[in-house]
Amino acid sequence: VQLQASGGGLVQAGGSLRLSCAASGRTFSGYVLSWFRQASGKERKFVAGISSTATRTTYADSVKGRFTISRDNAKNTVYLQMNSLKPDDTAAYYCATKIYYDDNLSRPQAYNSWGQGTQVTVSS
Repeated sequence: VQLQASGGGLVQAGGSLRLSCAASGRTFSGYVLSWFRQASGKERKFVAGISSTATRTTYADSVKGRFTISRDNAKNTVYLQMNSLKPDDTAAYYCATKIYYDDNLSRPQAYNSWGQGTQVTVSS
């Protein structure tokens, strides 16, 4: 699966952005999709994940109640709606795929395909 993320930008604290990740290649609907983020000089961290049928979602504690992950299998696209953005949300955001929705959901090493990243900058 090839992934391409988009939708990043510069936004003021309290604002919103919606990220998109378009997939091509193998059957999109069979994969778990997740978003990770990586701030400058820091390790890549899990943000949110969604199962292949969108029946299950998981969020990092830092974004619960503010971010929503969703997917449209007909459009081969996963989304991340980000509301009430904070300066701490500033990072490059990456989408990624894996096969199983399991205990390794938050581990970057468990993912087999990655998008190129889209930068989100939140000003205070």
